Amino acid sequence: MPDAVATRTATAEHGFGFRREQFEQWVEDALAIARRLGASDAAAEVSEGVGLSVSVRKGELENVERNRDKSLGVTVYVGQRRGSASSSDFSSAALEQTVRAAYDIARFTADDPAAGLPDAQDLALGAAAQRDLDLFHPWDLDAGAAAELAMRCEAAAFSTDRRITNSEGAGVSAQQSHFYAGNTRGFRGGYASSRHSISVAPIATQGDDMQRDAWYSSMRDPADLAAPEAVGRYAAERALARLRARKIATREVPVLFESTLAAGLLGAYVQATSGGALYRKASFLTDSLGRQVMPEHIDVHEDPHERKGKGSAAFDDEGVITQPRDIVRGGVVQSYFLSSYSARKLGLRTTGHAGGSHNLKLVSSLTAPGDDLRAMLGRLHRGLFVTELMGQGVNFVTGDYSRGAAGYWVDGGEIVHPVHEVTIAGNLREMLMGIVAVGADTYTSGTKTIGSVLIGQMKIAGS
Repeated sequence: MPDAVATRTATAEHGFGFRREQFEQWVEDALAIARRLGASDAAAEVSEGVGLSVSVRKGELENVERNRDKSLGVTVYVGQRRGSASSSDFSSAALEQTVRAAYDIARFTADDPAAGLPDAQDLALGAAAQRDLDLFHPWDLDAGAAAELAMRCEAAAFSTDRRITNSEGAGVSAQQSHFYAGNTRGFRGGYASSRHSISVAPIATQGDDMQRDAWYSSMRDPADLAAPEAVGRYAAERALARLRARKIATREVPVLFESTLAAGLLGAYVQATSGGALYRKASFLTDSLGRQVMPEHIDVHEDPHERKGKGSAAFDDEGVITQPRDIVRGGVVQSYFLSSYSARKLGLRTTGHAGGSHNLKLVSSLTAPGDDLRAMLGRLHRGLFVTELMGQGVNFVTGDYSRGAAGYWVDGGEIVHPVHEVTIAGNLREMLMGIVAVGADTYTSGTKTIGSVLIGQMKIAGS
């Protein structure tokens, strides 16, 4: 079923207050008003989101929240001057006022040579904008059923071990939205999507030692969510494993990042090679296109068209068509992450990344199918296995990296004891080049999929 048809069906059956046809008309009206006022170009988007979030704690219902959000956004260009305005009022009068506000802003801003809609050759037009990526799976869930799932999740955590003595709560969330967008260069497109989750944060106690950990499952399709009992048990096991944590002495050792945290390293790379940071010269990877920034065994691939993918989209936030691409091949930068504006600032062409990256996967040609976490601990041999990071100590201009960490000391490839209250430090440029191995224990965090990552050497500041 094409996304456009699915959206029309969804608006009638799944709690949305507006139909796709209404969104289409409002977008056309907004563009017509902009043209009438004298705009040289314009873009408009209408969206609506609805959802249910329920939280419980220690077997008792804590919160039930229902959200319903809607928005109309308009961007108007007068030559190379740009103005934007938005409203949550969909009335004809509000639509007129919103477009006029955007137009008035554009008239009084300074010329910007990089401002403007994407070039027509880059836009997703016709069938390309209607690609079905299977992103909409509404969850027919009421507050009572959601609370029951959350309680099952938390109860499983408590039943794992008597040392699970407390909880910060468990939650279930069911969210769905739809939108439609268009511009005066011919782009028209929109679709419905969903995102659902189950989470829990248990607390383990032994004597005067208390440790917390958490786990969650998040998917577009509720049928793909992990069982609430499995989420609860795993969260409890993670909290229990952290009991009796110790400090370690300051040293330089190899560091293994758990796959859940390794996605953050990939995220740091994305930020450093995104257009805004690059044209402002606020990145440690400025002018890195075509240069070696990771070892030869590392590739990063992007697939925006993965079915049910959390970062899947047929077009970006500007309506630019997306396409699978090699981001890094053999450790060499093949592509930046550029919107139309940042591309023009850099003298390059948009890569379809207005709004961010899509379904990235970092892999190593050295990874074998059996390189699970145990095998990666063996590769680490002696060093720190990091499972939690704290703080925001990353300087993207210099690449300097310093963050609080917790995890486990490993010796002889075996976990010896948990570790807390340490700081790991290095430089992202050196850390990326220092990737020794990537595990087959892949985990998808948001739009990024990666296994555990072993870095050859980092500074550990401890006791």
